[in-house]
Amino acid sequence: MQKVKIPRTIDPGKAAQKRLDYDGIIQSSLFKRLTESVEGVKRDAQVLLSFGLDEQRLVVISGKANIQVDLECQRCNEVFAHECEVEFTYTPYYSAKSEEDAPEEYDLVDLNEFGELDVVQLVEDEFILNLPQVAMHDESECSVDSNNLVFGDLPEEIVEDKPNPFDVLKSLKK
Repeated sequence: MQKVKIPRTIDPGKAAQKRLDYDGIIQSSLFKRLTESVEGVKRDAQVLLSFGLDEQRLVVISGKANIQVDLECQRCNEVFAHECEVEFTYTPYYSAKSEEDAPEEYDLVDLNEFGELDVVQLVEDEFILNLPQVAMHDESECSVDSNNLVFGDLPEEIVEDKPNPFDVLKSLKK
């Protein structure tokens, strides 16, 4: 199958009736929020999307995507490459009834005012949610040893001759 540019918006109902599959790319320049969340985006996203109907006749959008981004290691502050791979399964949100009917394994996705799905936003959201909370190299690749995680010099304790607050009680004892 030839890699194609994934359309920006898709009508999921029509695509599901036709059982469409897309195997292609989304340009990294379209991922504005992802670019703000990481140090850099290295390449375009590889995306595989499938539209279909399940046993309940619900529209199902399933897919896989991957992209390579640069993250800053929170241990050593060096930039490293991170492969971000996601898998997802969605069904469109039409009403509260569709929310009740949807199985637990499906996430709900909102459609725009034209009844279409913004594919770029959907994939970008998945990438952002898949980013690590604390980005770090593997310990074997990190320049900072996990046993030595103190930065800078520790101050020497200052010993002050403070008066003992209980000295007043000694005088009362006499």
